[in-house]
Amino acid sequence: MSSDPTLPMGQVDLFGQPMATPASPARASGAPRAATAPMAGGTAPRPQRPKATRPDASGQGSLITQDDGLAGMVSIADAHADADATADARSDRDAGDVTGKRTDPQSPQRRRRGGVQAAPALDTDVALASALSPRIRIGTSSWSYPGWQGQVWAGEHSESTLSRQGLAAYAQHPLLRAVGIDRGFYQSLTASQFERYANLVPDDFRFTVKAPSAVTDALVRAEDGRGREGNVAFLDPALALGSFVEPAFEGLGGKIGALVFQISPLPLDMLARMPEQLDRLWAMLKALPAPAGRPTGALMAVEVRDAEWLTPDFVALLRDTGTCYCLGLHPKLPPIQAQLPLLRALWPGPLVARWNMHRQHGPYGYEDAEKRYGRYDQMLDPDPETRATLAKVMHATAEAGHEVLVTISNHAEGSAPYSARALAQAVIERGLPRAEP
Repeated sequence: MSSDPTLPMGQVDLFGQPMATPASPARASGAPRAATAPMAGGTAPRPQRPKATRPDASGQGSLITQDDGLAGMVSIADAHADADATADARSDRDAGDVTGKRTDPQSPQRRRRGGVQAAPALDTDVALASALSPRIRIGTSSWSYPGWQGQVWAGEHSESTLSRQGLAAYAQHPLLRAVGIDRGFYQSLTASQFERYANLVPDDFRFTVKAPSAVTDALVRAEDGRGREGNVAFLDPALALGSFVEPAFEGLGGKIGALVFQISPLPLDMLARMPEQLDRLWAMLKALPAPAGRPTGALMAVEVRDAEWLTPDFVALLRDTGTCYCLGLHPKLPPIQAQLPLLRALWPGPLVARWNMHRQHGPYGYEDAEKRYGRYDQMLDPDPETRATLAKVMHATAEAGHEVLVTISNHAEGSAPYSARALAQAVIERGLPRAEP
């Protein structure tokens, strides 16, 4: 495929395949025309979100097909019918002699004696990290897991100790150049709290930060974490800006990888009125700083938990607001292969992905996964099909000159550090010369 990031949009897709050249942005996305002056005694026209020019003839939620971005449709039922294959590969645990720590004389995260120390790096991990494109950052969804002893930490530590002191040691792992901050999903973080995290990691490290649930939950959560009643602040622009975007910009600055609005599952009555939800999301995103007003490299992304979002209108909305689609690998969504057409429709651009949970656990299998994986110290359920497809997208995106940011949960395969190593290996293998038949 061509690796030239300056290719005009519409020549090739993210796998180097020809794609139709779109019309002008206003025509292709259905972007709103410039506002006209109001009539005497009237008010100015209200801005409207862009809509796809080709409606879904089926009337059902759908994914965009591969051929030309916004042209065809595949029903969600068909997408779910594409069942993922059984994961039958064994966990490849890299063996090797233990070497020194990550070599970074300028690293600000060197620990004083008595703190959480980084596990010595494996030669194999150092070699993998050196072979990866600098545009690719792989990390885990959080960092406070005692079961990672020997992989990430040296010595035994409690979860609370790792939560407070483990980030600096985590950032010394040669393969882990990103991490998720999920803590702010439950309670908004201040700029000073974000700044503390930023000061613990090197300059080339990036954070994927989830927006507060007060913004992204359509229902207010009860003490058990389940939604109960309507959230009047759902996708509220002022709350999103003041409680999330501005503090993150101020505290993390250039170490922001992506600010992710992960929209929780919607109740059925809201799913039946998706145009209203799209209007609400568009209004919030339009109120946030445009790419030029963000810290260098900082991305805004939207992740969803309902396949009903994945439509041409959703693509048009993301394009119009300069927002990435966060590729969510979760059993509530179609498998990664069925989501690729949406990525093609948004091409070219960076990749933000969160590998959340193995499909075998089902859409509500969090507790089952938690019980099965225990200390998260083994890759119990390898998912080679998802890994191979994700690696393919990552490699193609980086080769085209765009940034790649992927975070992995322990629930993806059993142990996120092992998954990160296997994914890095798969990406590198994509770039190796193929043997002649």
